[in-house]
Amino acid sequence: MDRLVTVAGQEGTFPVAPDRSVLEAALRANRWLPHACSQGTCGTCKIRVLCGEVDHGPADETILSACERDSGIALACQSKPLCDLTISPLNDAGSDRPLRPLRDYAGTVRELADIARGTRRLVIELDEPMEFDAGQYAELIVPSCGVARQYSMANPPSESRMLEFHVRLTEGGIATEGWIFNSLTVGDPVFLRGPLGQFGVVEAHPEPAILIGGGTGLAPLKSIVRHALDNDLLPAVRLYHGGRRSVDLYDVEYFRALEVSDPRFSYRPVLSEETWSGAMGMVTDAVVDDYPSCRGYRAYLCGPPAMVTAAVKALKRRRMAPKAIAKEEFTVTPVAVVRV
Repeated sequence: MDRLVTVAGQEGTFPVAPDRSVLEAALRANRWLPHACSQGTCGTCKIRVLCGEVDHGPADETILSACERDSGIALACQSKPLCDLTISPLNDAGSDRPLRPLRDYAGTVRELADIARGTRRLVIELDEPMEFDAGQYAELIVPSCGVARQYSMANPPSESRMLEFHVRLTEGGIATEGWIFNSLTVGDPVFLRGPLGQFGVVEAHPEPAILIGGGTGLAPLKSIVRHALDNDLLPAVRLYHGGRRSVDLYDVEYFRALEVSDPRFSYRPVLSEETWSGAMGMVTDAVVDDYPSCRGYRAYLCGPPAMVTAAVKALKRRRMAPKAIAKEEFTVTPVAVVRV
């Protein structure tokens, strides 16, 4: 039987089916709850249960402690109601974003190509358009087991039926080694759901932007670059992309051409383990070298947690306001079975 959830301060309720989390049910009902990873690894979706009780599911102790659970705190992405609930989000980030309802989609693989060492471009044509914001992600369903894996859209929202993803091979990965780098081929049907996440650009800003990506963290940044330039959302955009060696870089020609055609955009790839004619060292060091001060700028960061942490520290050292820094960390996904 469905449970009804009330969000304190909001009108009405939304139903939660027994096999759905509070977060998934809210987003499917077009009701906003703060979230980022949707897999229980970031804590962005923490809620306080004001009335009722939840099954916390596989909540990580390092993300949601026993003390927090005992005090009525839960992860909306992991918890399932045991009765009707009244909840209050602990984090109000993104509450003023446009609402994009979470939905299930079917599509067909139109492109699957190696673009860098251990990295593939996957392009899926959806049967119907998906509304999303530049920087958001979708969950692809692995057909053999129903497991969901998260990948950011690299295309702008204007391309709502042809979604581009950048996929990094993970040793032993169910979705990558077991599917996308193994049996998946052009023409195959694919099931996914989205959009998810609150990272990205949804409105115009007066400040120029510094974008820093590591590996396939370039994907949502590419979406942001294209959307921001096409719609005059940022006065200037400077993109930094870090890799270990030149074989780790991709879309270099695309960004070089964009740099020539649009004076608002500049591109700087950085290698940490190879001598070449471009910037060398950590990608965050290149930013520090280029900017004596980052006051009056905003930033969008995406990649491995260590890179994102280093970038935040570097930008703060250069006097960027913390509220001007948006970030998305690519973390390892635990197994989670979903419906197809």
